[in-house]
Amino acid sequence: MSYNWQRNDWPLFHYEPLGLEDTLLSFAEKTGYISGLAKGLSAEAQTEAAIDLMATEALKTSAIEGELFSRRDVLSSIRRNLGLTKDAPTGDKRAIGIATLMTDVRQSFAAPLSEEKLFEWHRMIMTGHRGIQPGQWRAYTEPMQVISGPIGHETVHFEASPSSTVPREMARFIEWFNDTVPDGTQPIKKAVVRSAIAHLYFESIHPFEDGNGRIGRALSEKALSQGLGRPVLLSLSWAIEAKRNEYYDALQHAQQADEITAWITWFVKIALEAQVQAEEHIDVTLRKTRLFDRFKGQLNERQMQILRRMLKEGPQGFEGGMSAKKYMSIAGTSKATATRDLQDLAEKGIFVPTGGGRSTHYQINL
Repeated sequence: MSYNWQRNDWPLFHYEPLGLEDTLLSFAEKTGYISGLAKGLSAEAQTEAAIDLMATEALKTSAIEGELFSRRDVLSSIRRNLGLTKDAPTGDKRAIGIATLMTDVRQSFAAPLSEEKLFEWHRMIMTGHRGIQPGQWRAYTEPMQVISGPIGHETVHFEASPSSTVPREMARFIEWFNDTVPDGTQPIKKAVVRSAIAHLYFESIHPFEDGNGRIGRALSEKALSQGLGRPVLLSLSWAIEAKRNEYYDALQHAQQADEITAWITWFVKIALEAQVQAEEHIDVTLRKTRLFDRFKGQLNERQMQILRRMLKEGPQGFEGGMSAKKYMSIAGTSKATATRDLQDLAEKGIFVPTGGGRSTHYQINL
């Protein structure tokens, strides 16, 4: 089997733009709609929507690699990185690391890419990982292979170029990335096309011992943000993780040729799905704002505390709903007070009860 980096014209990528016109138009239209929707939010609500999407991206890009973190740990780390809280770092160091990456990708999107920045990102995501040398290119002599299957019966999906070539290949990639920005010497005007190529190009080099997927997806986000001239409001990894097998198949096929129209088509459709999810996030944020405005001054501090706690979980809401027992634990109150507060929230239409008796649970009615 031969790979793209073994071809004589590497790293030239060929694609047919005419076959992408409709999909690219849909992406551009959805981008404009989401931007307009976000502008309808207050500055505080815009920040909350961005934080929700950053947390989703952190969790999903990690889940693609088989790592599962607490959303609460990731959210608290992002808030601390943004200067919204002064709480000391808590929780899994790996969750703190990926949250730090998400914050930096957003804050430094406009800056040119550099070897130092990639090493910095690698150190972030390798926080808490043992046996990995962070912040340096892979250097071992064994082939870098993407494999699956049991030991002794592995399937090789891709083999990257030898480690000895990585410094040269990455210098060329970084130059390409900086040259193809909208105002660069070789601009790629369609942000999502550049994002797709950047991801494929980086993953084909596979420059790190570990963490290539997470950094490759961060580069896709950076490319999108540079194309839009602002931090992008979506989570690519949310859409990719939902179709993980498709993702690996599409990437594998693209790494075996220099004609990548099929890869770009697949990537743009995934980006569209990510935009739909982002729209839902922003819509939920709008509904949260309206909920608090509508009942301003009508709820006690305990009820406000519970609402904020539940709404921090994002569009999917508080897992399992709210019960009297959970209410007592979070608000530090008696069963009688918890029951009375919950009934009041239900009577106001803020909570919708399900079940009955001791098994009654409540979900927020947005």
